[in-house]
Amino acid sequence: MSKSIEAYQESQVALLDSIVKLIAEAVDAKSPYTGGHCKRVPEIALALIKEASNSSDTYFKSFHLEGKDALKEFEIAAWLHDCGKVTTPEYVVDKATKLESISNRIHEIRTRFEVLRRDAEIEYLQSLLDGLNALEAREKFDVRIQKLQDDFAFIAEMNLGGEFMDAANIERLESIAQEEWERYFDDTLGISEDEKSRYRVERETLPVKEKLISDKPRHIIKRENFDFKSYEEDGFKESVPEYLYNYGELYNLSIQKGTLTAEERYKINEHVIMSIKMLEKIPFPKEMQKIPEYAGTHHETLIGTGYPRKLQEEDLSIASRVMAIADIFEALSASDRPYKKAKKVSESLKIMSFMVKDRAIDGELFRLFLESGIYKRYAKKYLKKEQIDSVNIEDYLHR
Repeated sequence: MSKSIEAYQESQVALLDSIVKLIAEAVDAKSPYTGGHCKRVPEIALALIKEASNSSDTYFKSFHLEGKDALKEFEIAAWLHDCGKVTTPEYVVDKATKLESISNRIHEIRTRFEVLRRDAEIEYLQSLLDGLNALEAREKFDVRIQKLQDDFAFIAEMNLGGEFMDAANIERLESIAQEEWERYFDDTLGISEDEKSRYRVERETLPVKEKLISDKPRHIIKRENFDFKSYEEDGFKESVPEYLYNYGELYNLSIQKGTLTAEERYKINEHVIMSIKMLEKIPFPKEMQKIPEYAGTHHETLIGTGYPRKLQEEDLSIASRVMAIADIFEALSASDRPYKKAKKVSESLKIMSFMVKDRAIDGELFRLFLESGIYKRYAKKYLKKEQIDSVNIEDYLHR
C-alpha cells in the first residue's frame, strides 16, 4: 500500500512538472521576442536562491529554504513567472514600429503619398496642356516631388522609434499631417461589424478630403467591463489608461521613445497581473502557497517604482528579489531577441550595477550573483562566444 501511495505521489509530481513546463514552453513559443526566457530564468533563479540559502553572510543569515518542498515551490514560481503572457496579444509583444498592429500601417500612409505624387504629376501635365511654361511647370513639379519624398522619409524614420521625438520632430510631424488627399471610395465596405461600429454614423458624399495622417474616433478601442474596484482591492497600483487601445496614426507616430503607446505599455505590464490572477486560482497545496507571490514580484523594485503593486523593500522577500535578478539578467544577455543586438556579459552587468545604484534590485544579491560565479557558468552554457568577455567583478561592486 505504501509503495502504491508513493508511486501515485510521484506520478502527481511528474504530472505537475509536465504541466508547468508545458505552459512555460507555450509562452516561449508564442513569440520570438520571448525566446527561451521562461526556460532559462529558472536556471539562474535556482542557482542564486541556493547560494543565498547556504550563504554565511549576515545579510542572508535569516533566510533558508527549508526542505525540498520550499525549493520546489520556488522552482515552479520561476517556471511560471511569465505565464500571464499567454493573454498578451502577440502583435503588442512584437510591436517593432510605431504604426504596427497586425500589420505595419506605414504602407497605408505610403499609399497616400503615392496618391499625392500622382496628383502632382496630373497637375503638372495639366499645366502643360493649359500652356504654362514647360520649364516653370517642371520646376514646380520637381519641388513638390522632392518635398513628398523628404516628408515620407521623415515619417518612415519616425516610425522606427529609434530616435527620441523632440518638440521639433513633433511639430514637423503635425505639419505634414495637415496635408490633404482625396478619397473616392467608401471606407466602410468590407469591414467587420465591430470595426464598423466605431465609424461615424452619417453618410458621406464622395469624394471627401482627408488628412494625410490622422487620429479618428474609429482608432479608439474602449476599455469595457474593467472592474476598477476589484483591481484596487487586489492591491494593483499600475495606472490604467482610459482606453484599451488607441490606434491613432498621429498619436502613435508621436510616441517620444520606443514604439509602444501608454495603452500598449500597460497591456504588456499587465502580464504580471494576469500571472498573479491565474496562479491564485490554482489550488496549490499548503506548502506551495507562495508561488503567486514569488512569480508576481519580479518587476517590483526596492523603492516602490515597480509594478504592478509598487511594493517597497520591506514587502519583498529574498526569494522575490532573486526572481527579479534572474529575470533581468536573462533578458539583458539574451541573444535570441530579434529586436535587439545581443549584449556582452560586461554590458549586462554594468546595466545591473546601475540598477543596484537606483535601488531597482537588491545590491547584496547582485554581489552574491557575481562572487558565486553564477553569471559566468550561465554565460558559458547559454550565451554566444562573442558575448563572453573579460569581467572584473570589482568594477560592478563599488558603484
